[in-house]
Amino acid sequence: MTVNDQDPRSTAGQDQDPEETAEWRESLDGLVATHGHQRAREIMQSLLKRSNELHLGVPMVPTTDYVNTIAPEDEPEFPGDEELERRYRRWIRWNAAITVHRAQRPGIAVGGHISTYASSAAMYEVGYNHFFRAQDHPSGGDQVFFQGHASPGMYARAYMEGRLSEDQLDGFRQEQSHAGGGLSSYPHPRLMPHFWQFPTVSMGIGPINAIYQAQQAKYLSNRGIKDAADQQVWAFLGDGEMDEVESRGQLQVAANDGLDNLNFVINCNLQRLDGPVRGNGKIIQELEAFFRGAGWNVIKVVWGREWDDLLKRDTDGALLNLMNATPDGDYQTYKAENGAYVRENFFGRDPKALELVKDYSDDQIWNLKRGGHDYRKVYAAFKAATEHKGQPTVILAKTVKGYGLGPSFEGRNATHQMKKLTLDNLKQFRDEMRIPITDAQLDENPYTPPYYHPGNDDEAIQYMHERRRELGGYVPERRTKYTQVNLPDESKYQIVKKGSGKQEVATTMAFARLLKDLLRAPDFGNRVVPIIPDEARTFGMDAYFPTAKIYNPNGQHYTSVDRELLLAYKESPQGQIIHVGINEAGALAAFTAVGTSYSTQGEPLIPVYVFYSQFGFQRTGDAIWAAGDQMTRGFMIGATAGRTTLTGEGLQHADGHSPLLAATNPAVVSYDPAYGYEIGHIVRSGLERMYGTNEDGTPAHQDPNVMYYLTVYNEPLVQPAEPEGVDVEGIVKGMYLLKRSEHDGPKAQLLASGVAVPWILEAQQLLAEDWGVSADVWSVTSWGELTRDGLAAEQHAFLNPNEEPRTPFVTERLLGTEGPVVAVSDFMHAVQEQIRPFVPSDYATLGADGFGFSDTRPAARRFFHIDGPSVVVRTLQQLVRQGKLDASVLQQAIDKYRLHDVTAGTTGSAGGES
Repeated sequence: MTVNDQDPRSTAGQDQDPEETAEWRESLDGLVATHGHQRAREIMQSLLKRSNELHLGVPMVPTTDYVNTIAPEDEPEFPGDEELERRYRRWIRWNAAITVHRAQRPGIAVGGHISTYASSAAMYEVGYNHFFRAQDHPSGGDQVFFQGHASPGMYARAYMEGRLSEDQLDGFRQEQSHAGGGLSSYPHPRLMPHFWQFPTVSMGIGPINAIYQAQQAKYLSNRGIKDAADQQVWAFLGDGEMDEVESRGQLQVAANDGLDNLNFVINCNLQRLDGPVRGNGKIIQELEAFFRGAGWNVIKVVWGREWDDLLKRDTDGALLNLMNATPDGDYQTYKAENGAYVRENFFGRDPKALELVKDYSDDQIWNLKRGGHDYRKVYAAFKAATEHKGQPTVILAKTVKGYGLGPSFEGRNATHQMKKLTLDNLKQFRDEMRIPITDAQLDENPYTPPYYHPGNDDEAIQYMHERRRELGGYVPERRTKYTQVNLPDESKYQIVKKGSGKQEVATTMAFARLLKDLLRAPDFGNRVVPIIPDEARTFGMDAYFPTAKIYNPNGQHYTSVDRELLLAYKESPQGQIIHVGINEAGALAAFTAVGTSYSTQGEPLIPVYVFYSQFGFQRTGDAIWAAGDQMTRGFMIGATAGRTTLTGEGLQHADGHSPLLAATNPAVVSYDPAYGYEIGHIVRSGLERMYGTNEDGTPAHQDPNVMYYLTVYNEPLVQPAEPEGVDVEGIVKGMYLLKRSEHDGPKAQLLASGVAVPWILEAQQLLAEDWGVSADVWSVTSWGELTRDGLAAEQHAFLNPNEEPRTPFVTERLLGTEGPVVAVSDFMHAVQEQIRPFVPSDYATLGADGFGFSDTRPAARRFFHIDGPSVVVRTLQQLVRQGKLDASVLQQAIDKYRLHDVTAGTTGSAGGES
């Protein structure tokens, strides 16, 4: 099958010397006959490389024939007892299917998937028995990304190993209601924190996270933090899943970094959830071309050993041509039919191919297996992958979805959604798997057929345990023991506490200065990992380049254009900064790998991912949820935040909603600080929460597995020094009194966050000078944390009516105050509206709802009516409603400030990077 119009195997054009060409062909034939396919392949690859050096214009071959990459004579000896391994694989397959089937019993019916694991069981078992090293292995263990829909198979194996009980299997997908706890539907570390390591069922996130997990191991080794050089990353993926953008979008990173510790195993059962992946095409060939073009080593495992003799006798290439020409839709249909159908509709299309199977019975033809179900073929591929150097490897293994489950399941379009077996299905499956369970046992209650375990003394079970002992323990397993870190002392936060004097400094720059000092902290700074998606200069972080350097495992082999400058661009294998380019999805995957290093590698690293705020939750929200599932710890910095602050960008580039989106993720602690000293206290609190310990070494916080999200801005302003006796508790919990009014008159309370705090300071002054109103100013550092605290208090009161109700923090702080409360931020109304139920007095909000646009900051703020004068009018309106001012002041104020005129806005400064 050709995938381009420059196939080097084509014979277009006239051969100038056919006799000489024939001699070359004979030489190649002799090479294969004497030294085998592998040696011939090495020679051909060398010649193709040399042809490129000689500029002969011969393109590299994007695809090979639709056969196994590793020839039979090049396969290594299978090292295990195949019969024993197959025996308990059958038991595992039975228990996996019964786990899902029993979960459909009356009154439960929670769903599940049977067919994915059925198609991939052989690949997993080869991995479990011979390759997947656990964390007690001298290498430090491998990281395995299990295909999400195959989770019942992992549970079934853990049951055979004695790690899970029958009762736990019966709690599949019943995590709260099942006595003693149940099993999560898919790999969810947060739900099963001692079992699963990586969440994978959100399609496409597993592949990209596996790439950066492999990079993480190299990063740790190159920086001398831990020797992880002998670890392998295994990612088990679906061929349908490879259509996700994230699945393919970072393949070049793995190739460029030479991640030879990374192995993709793609279960090519030719089916996605609804039907064929490529009914008219060939997904294995497509993926081969794609991965090879991206610089990967490609190993195809297409046919089982039963085909070897047929291919060897196929001297005319008739069978090979049929294999190359048959589309996936037909291959899928063959496996839903029978041997006679395959004889007629596959082999029968070419008399020479039909002749090859003339002595085969229909049963023998039906028994011609796909390569992904053959232990020897899979073992050869896995071994070759782990031994390959310099490139990541992808194994394309052809399988049958629903394999072994019988004709009602195998290869059917609906097989992914089929979760129950009929009584006849059960008996047929039982016979296929050779399970010693009687008809009477199945007849007794078809909803709850028994699991099968032969007992721990069985030779197969003993063999299974021995294989795992040799490989360092059981997989999957998640651990949380890690090297303790020394958190920075008070001195490292002084840079933001002292303010900026007369200099105008945006909070983005204030944070960058703080981070620079944290990078220098003894016994800690080397564990901080800045992650930047090609915006370091915008965020003032290019200052880190010369000292921290940019991580590149290949070093820097060019002469940098800015080499003579103080802030020269420097790359190094020991570089600390992970610079991912224009690549938010990759940055989030790197963030996840770095932020879970405390668990996967036992070495804490603190990722600090700095990005344009609108490219975070808006663009990579699902990946952030997966990071929360994996219990990532670290800091996400949403820079250039706000709907009116990033003046030149406009529309969706103007972030008016990220704190609201952040509030939807339970693992995210979101802050919108106004000043540098607030940032300092928030960061310090975050580090203490993530890695602070008690005297006995236990975690200081009951939930350290959080990600802090801080919005920072590009608008320059004078950063005030930290006030004497500042309310640190209030900063951390979400609000504090910033400036009490010194004037007499009707009272009001003004609340704002982030860049909006100067607007209410302006409003405070205008209210006093123009209207005689005494307004106090509160800095709200986190609307989200105030809301969560309030909801928790309400929930406690709801469920514990006999206990003293707890007062929400925002209620407590505002209870002793006078006057209405007016709240504003550079975000939409809904951000401020979150705390409405907990405000103990009249409450009004202003917000920037709608699309962003490009204009000056004062004009944009006047347009959305969130500037200082707008806060004044909103406050006056509330006081009028309370009868404390005459209604005539409202129109007076609107006219005075020309509130309907966008050109009359004065709130905000010019400048700042965008």
